[in-house]
Amino acid sequence: MSESENLKKNMMPTQTSTLQPEKKESTTAFVLKVTVVAALGGLLFGYDTAVIAGAIGFLQIKFNLSAAMVGWAASSAIWGCVVGAMFAGLLSDRIGRKKVLLLTAVLFAVSAIGSAIPNNLTQFIIARFVGGLGVGAASMLSPLYISEIAPAHIRGTLVSLYQLAIVIGINLVYFINMQIATQNNESWNVESGWRYMLGSETIPAALFLALLFLVPESPRWLVKNKREAEALDTLTKVNGRARALEVMQEIKVALAQETGTVAELFKPGLRVALIVGVVLALFSQITGINAIIYYAPEIFKSIGFATESAFTQTLFIGLVNTIFTFVALWLIDKAGRRALLLWGVGGMVLCLLGVGICFYFNFTEGPWLLIFILGFIACFASSLGPIPWVIISEIFPTKTRGIAMSFCTVVLWIGVVLITQLTPMLLEGLGGAFTFWIFMINAIILLLFTWKMIPETKQRTLEEIELSWSHR
Repeated sequence: MSESENLKKNMMPTQTSTLQPEKKESTTAFVLKVTVVAALGGLLFGYDTAVIAGAIGFLQIKFNLSAAMVGWAASSAIWGCVVGAMFAGLLSDRIGRKKVLLLTAVLFAVSAIGSAIPNNLTQFIIARFVGGLGVGAASMLSPLYISEIAPAHIRGTLVSLYQLAIVIGINLVYFINMQIATQNNESWNVESGWRYMLGSETIPAALFLALLFLVPESPRWLVKNKREAEALDTLTKVNGRARALEVMQEIKVALAQETGTVAELFKPGLRVALIVGVVLALFSQITGINAIIYYAPEIFKSIGFATESAFTQTLFIGLVNTIFTFVALWLIDKAGRRALLLWGVGGMVLCLLGVGICFYFNFTEGPWLLIFILGFIACFASSLGPIPWVIISEIFPTKTRGIAMSFCTVVLWIGVVLITQLTPMLLEGLGGAFTFWIFMINAIILLLFTWKMIPETKQRTLEEIELSWSHR
């Protein structure tokens, strides 16, 4: 019997060796510590991308920006995300996941300081671009790192902690922005308030940098680079000694069968995985989530809310986002990835329809607009928020996982750029109704794609998932 056949036999999901005897030992404080530290990259992702929501209105007045320039100011960090995601995978495959994560923490801190002290828009855009490099790199490396260290039976939950960290980062900065914005009058916010908002990111960036020194390198990367003793030590802390030896052998056999080139992604089997990853990445953004996350205060101001009330409504968005991300954490390894996507994206379609109707018929003064927006956030947070990160981190072979995740993450950030750049112009040119109905059409396309193309990956090892693509 060949090594490949032996691997398939040993890795079938019905085998108790894969899921049973070490289950309690694998959910140790060590696993949680490593996951939480890596997930702080997500907190900074959420913090960095949402901080602009509170600052953008004051920046627009400060620098006298048109709608198009508002889009550029808001999306400047996102262009950095595209570049950061593009090179992070290749760099992490070469020097390791941990070293690149350390670099992202430095970029976050440099950007926070630079964004708080500019004298003109050009300086602001450069500083935000630098931060975007860190966000883009962390957005693919944090979930990748977690997926490569997590035991199979709780991998979905642990990778989803990354999305929870994003949500916590968004909530944290919404709260901080509100506290800063309500400390003084409008003119003070235009001159100084937004500087404090952006500069506040220095604190979580420094915390992330310090804590990264306490976590190990990815065991799969260590095996790939012939550092097996270090890999076995980490796998033992995660799984226990007996299961660690099994996982080590699975990784070795999987690596031996892979060539690790970009061209591999376009071969039959993995080509399907690449399509799934790209579609999930792109449509997680072009269904409108960041139109709300980035521009929520300005949307609420545009329909008559005062500054303080607009920020308060935005806090409701953050609260719902957090609650339903916990729902996803609870369900993702029980109900599965595919079922949550189908229910969640279906709910998003209905809520986007409702948001558009509220704008079209001017039902903006009552509770319905907020109800539909919160419903959309709930559906997104329990499905399309965490699940793409989980699936994309699971479906590619170890040798190509860094490159593949970079590719998918670049596509994701291109989607963010499009939404961030176009939303102010769409709202100004088409109005709220048709803007959100465009997002609804995109959600319908994703719903149909999910039904037809996306497989279930819960409670399967990464190597087992890899083998499954050879049959498609």
